[in-house]
Amino acid sequence: MEKYSYIANSEAAYIEELYQQFKQNPDAVDGSWARFFEGFEFSLKYGNNGHAPTNGAAAPEKSVTAAHTRKEMEVVHLIRGYRQRGHLLSQTNPLGPRKNRNPELDLKDFNLSEADLDTVFEAGHEVFGKAATLREIVGALQKVYTAKIGFEYQHIRDRRAKSWLRKKIEQEYLNFKPTLEEKTRILEKLNEAVTFENFLHTKFLGKKRFSLEGGESTIPALDVAINVGANLGVEEVVIGMAHRGRLNVLTNTMNKSYDQVFNEFEENVELDEYSDGDVKYHMGYESQIETPRGKRVSLKLMANPSHLEAVNPVVVGYARARADEHYSHIEGQDKYDPVLPILIHGDAAVAGQGIVYEVTQMSNLDAYYTGGTLHFVINNQVGFTTDHEDSRSSIYCSDVAKIVDAPIFHVNGGDPEAVAFVMKVATEFRQEFNRDVFVDMVCYRKYGHNESDEPRFTQPTMYAKIGQQLNVRDLYLKVLTERGELEDTQIAEKMKAELEGELQELLQKVKQKQLPYERPKLERDWAVLRRSVPEDFEQSPATGISKDAIDKVAKALVTLPEGFKAIKQIEKVIEERGQIFAGEKAFNWAAGELLAYGSLLAEGHTVRMTGQDVQRGTFSHRHAVLHDTDTNARYSNLAHIGEGQGKFEIYNSLLSEYGVLGYEYGYAMANPNALVIWEAQFGDFSNGAQIMIDQFISATESKWNAMNGIVMLLPHGYEGQGPEHSNARPERYLQLSAEYNMYVCNITTPANLFHFMRRQVSLPFRKPAIIMSPKSMLRHPMAVSAMSDFMDGTRFQETIGDTTADPKKVKRVLLCTGKLYWELFEKRQKEGREDVAIIRIEQLHPFPKKQVEAHLAQYKKAEVIWVQEEPENMGYWSYILREFPAIGLGKVVARKASASPATGYLKVHGKEQAELITEAFGE
Repeated sequence: MEKYSYIANSEAAYIEELYQQFKQNPDAVDGSWARFFEGFEFSLKYGNNGHAPTNGAAAPEKSVTAAHTRKEMEVVHLIRGYRQRGHLLSQTNPLGPRKNRNPELDLKDFNLSEADLDTVFEAGHEVFGKAATLREIVGALQKVYTAKIGFEYQHIRDRRAKSWLRKKIEQEYLNFKPTLEEKTRILEKLNEAVTFENFLHTKFLGKKRFSLEGGESTIPALDVAINVGANLGVEEVVIGMAHRGRLNVLTNTMNKSYDQVFNEFEENVELDEYSDGDVKYHMGYESQIETPRGKRVSLKLMANPSHLEAVNPVVVGYARARADEHYSHIEGQDKYDPVLPILIHGDAAVAGQGIVYEVTQMSNLDAYYTGGTLHFVINNQVGFTTDHEDSRSSIYCSDVAKIVDAPIFHVNGGDPEAVAFVMKVATEFRQEFNRDVFVDMVCYRKYGHNESDEPRFTQPTMYAKIGQQLNVRDLYLKVLTERGELEDTQIAEKMKAELEGELQELLQKVKQKQLPYERPKLERDWAVLRRSVPEDFEQSPATGISKDAIDKVAKALVTLPEGFKAIKQIEKVIEERGQIFAGEKAFNWAAGELLAYGSLLAEGHTVRMTGQDVQRGTFSHRHAVLHDTDTNARYSNLAHIGEGQGKFEIYNSLLSEYGVLGYEYGYAMANPNALVIWEAQFGDFSNGAQIMIDQFISATESKWNAMNGIVMLLPHGYEGQGPEHSNARPERYLQLSAEYNMYVCNITTPANLFHFMRRQVSLPFRKPAIIMSPKSMLRHPMAVSAMSDFMDGTRFQETIGDTTADPKKVKRVLLCTGKLYWELFEKRQKEGREDVAIIRIEQLHPFPKKQVEAHLAQYKKAEVIWVQEEPENMGYWSYILREFPAIGLGKVVARKASASPATGYLKVHGKEQAELITEAFGE
């Protein structure tokens, strides 16, 4: 029935077709159409008086003129037109009339006139459930669809959702009248918002705070969402937002104490050794509040950088992890209902930042589903200095919502009651349908982008209007007084005086005696962990496992369910797994990796991996999810290790890097006991996620005193695949490395990968980790490990020395990392070069300086050379020179410095690689 949701003014043929369907089967059409046709047939039978005979006798059928029938159809068109385009007439701009979008909703557009206004039409069933005059129908439609809220929901293809929304809009909003208690609550929250901003503007004049003034209705809006959500089962709310209004949200929604905020203005901050802090309008916070009905709700505002909308995937990833961890065990309850993600956008950012599209597109995928996000747009109608006409091609900034059939409520920020209504309906919709919903609150920005900017340079006429506006609290107070709905006309002034007095007292306290800066506590799940110290990085802890533990995982990896039919290649994979775990073959890369995951799962840890092609593996090595050749049914061996095992999630992602990596970072931020991995299809694809790496992953601990254990697998290595697929840009990660902030590794053996993965959740702290993962080395016959390398007492090796070289004969020591080692090793073995030793640096950051020095101490007279296959201006050389200057300038063998990472020609690559290896041996 989808096409009937888009009926235009002249498409009467559709109505006729629909009517014929109704005559054959009334249940085949939408309920509202069924009611209309029932009324229409009643009118056909009994005429316009609408009365059936009461004496039991059959009434004579009265004819309805063809002209009236046509008008009935046009009234239906009119009703549908208002539902479809009424939002274009809605009065959502507090600064004045909107641009005329020609919605064509005049009577003449439907071949109707004022002469028809008092005619009764059966089409009234569409709105009132009964026949009504055209005047009543139009009046109701205008009240609902062209007042302070613009409803967009006709694009939704789910009939149940659309009917639910229509009922909320045409029944509840038509008769909407908030109680005195609700009005008082709105006024209280507005007073808090306005007074707080006024106070900061007076007492901290000239300091950036990114004021909420002009958009203060945000505070009662969030209050409604939290309170309504709590009544519907929400126990946790996770919020992401940019800097605009953040301080107000922190104090008046999150209940962060005013004295903490004032301390931040006064910069009374005590920093740890490896902490640099962040500006006050980027900081996160956690709290618990009690709603007016006594419900306890945990709130978390995620820390974020200045990069607009970058926090979005972090919020939803965090929410998913919380739902997985806290609510998946409750029978009969959707585990996502108790956790509500709220994303607060700016109008220019929600329209202009591609990450918004990525996260919205992710919302209904199994890998990233959170039960729906409530999107709230603080629509200032300007982006920095860019007019909204120049910031998007679409009519609305929120049009991205339509890709997932999310309803959109445009609302005038100057009408806090309308804002409260849409937030109530939006929250109810999310809880009912577990889908995204958008609220676009049109307001304004009282000052420039920050308080020191002069907005009249670029928007003089707009700011002339803004200068004449009452703040929304005073405006609402005026409305209540004019309506005679305020019992005590002094109530707002009392609220204002009391709050200003409290703020002034706290400010004086801060100025008189600097309070110790108290950071918000970490989640209880993190309480048992500690911050790292330099000594932690001298040697990794033992992470080996018992033979029984290996056998337990092996049994799962080599077993298929009865009747499962795999393709022949997979049968060979399973056979080889059996040979490896039986000790008949050495462990290859896939076996070592899967054993790492399986052993952690057996211990109760969650293992989660996403990325493009991760189930199979880009290079067909992993095969963590198998497919039945006849039914396509999926089977994951690692999900069947045994009772009490942890949850194994591995998902092929949508074609996104930025959003997906951000999501996994958020997931890892919530759960310290989960091994969370994002794998790039090729390492250079991480370029698309650079904001997440620079602003979150590498700097989280320094800026926000938060730990995160996200693992990034970035396939890297020069094998003739061209400029893009050869280089994962290790130099970028090494440039970001300092203060023990993250691990950067290039591992050469399956056992070391095994220990690395286990180390991520075995340490008493958490660090992000970047691995330059292999491609051709996945199947290199020498890149294998013995079973003993995985067993009790073994650990991750930051460096691997040369056990075959005789130190007395060595004249040259090659330091290298990654798969280049095996090429160097092969040449040395082939040519019998006893004068060369090769030392592998498996972990580049934190740099294992003591271990390297211990290895080199064996070769006191030998020349030490760093060898890399990357160009000299890329790769590791600059970092090595910085971290290990003893090696000396010029002691490097590499490709020539280059603007491009690699040649695009296989023959040229082969020649370069051969020359590089020859040069490394001094030939």
